[in-house]
Amino acid sequence: MSLDLTASGFAGIVLAGGTAARMDGIDKASVELGGRTLLELAIDAFLDADEVVVAGPDTVRTTRPVTFVREDPPLGGPVAGLLTAVDALLRPPRVVGVLAVDMPRVTPYTFRRLREAAAGHDGAFLARPGGRRQLAGVLDAGRLAEVRPGLEDQHGMPVHRLLSRLDLAVVEAEGDEGLDVDTWADLRDLSP
Repeated sequence: MSLDLTASGFAGIVLAGGTAARMDGIDKASVELGGRTLLELAIDAFLDADEVVVAGPDTVRTTRPVTFVREDPPLGGPVAGLLTAVDALLRPPRVVGVLAVDMPRVTPYTFRRLREAAAGHDGAFLARPGGRRQLAGVLDAGRLAEVRPGLEDQHGMPVHRLLSRLDLAVVEAEGDEGLDVDTWADLRDLSP
């Protein structure tokens, strides 16, 4: 039986260590939207979290206290980044929130909806219309530990494979919260 995911003990993980190949390799965390960096916007989405860890380079100044970590070797993909960040948490959480840095419209309200939807499940993830799951969700930390692969298997593992053994609720994105910034055109389209 799954834990009550609306309980306290919520930690946030921001995944910011990708290659941004379709954006000429720029550090996406430092890209600005409306005068704020994508990293600042992602950290703000975890307003309710007890602790936030950023899996990515420490290249952007933040006003909130966060921990930066890198998977070893770097560029191991989102699963390696997520699990490295979980290991860096100061206190074991009951619920782990995960968010790609390139999803600037995800808010604390989004994560509250995800946590509510996850009750009775192993977690919940945001999905765009049509059902495409986005890299914005919450996971029962105990269940994540149960399905965690060995160190050698984390590097390059697709997220869908990590999550395939979990019972996940799907939360349909509202408005543009399910959009991500994969290209310069995406950034232009999201600009105010």
